[in-house]
Amino acid sequence: MSQAIGNTALAYARVWHHVDASDRILGKLAERIALVLMGKHKPIYDPSVDCGDYVIVTNSRNIKVTGNKDKQLVFRKHSMFPGGLKETPYKDMMVKNPDEVIRHAVSGMLPKNKLRDRRLERLYVFPSYRMGVLGGNIMRSWDDGTLPPDWDPRLPTTSQTLQALRDQQSS
Repeated sequence: MSQAIGNTALAYARVWHHVDASDRILGKLAERIALVLMGKHKPIYDPSVDCGDYVIVTNSRNIKVTGNKDKQLVFRKHSMFPGGLKETPYKDMMVKNPDEVIRHAVSGMLPKNKLRDRRLERLYVFPSYRMGVLGGNIMRSWDDGTLPPDWDPRLPTTSQTLQALRDQQSS
């Protein structure tokens, strides 16, 4: 006998979340992103079901780390050939590929199982605040919950665009 009450399709629907990584701590941000990718914030969470949401991270260049991690953290990869170990310090990785830093941290926070790659495919990381056409999918949330008077649902809303709107309204 089924215990399901009502339509559960809405509970399984995937929602798009936007995260601004400016001045956020890498580990704490990666933990929150991993929870959303797994779907632990939903009442229907099951470890064996891939019911998580999409996450878009912007401003990955501006992420921070605590302590001496900016000097000590090293990213390693191996080609599986003898002498094929490549090591990249954190500072070089932030210059060359800042979105890989967040992707690596989130990957470490996810469970090591067959669902991991599918969950990471739903993570989109951008080095600046521009996210292209994906911005139209975002479930929007504002600080005070009110919509701007000239709000257009087709335009992506980020913290920079909202701040520009506030500056225009105040002047």
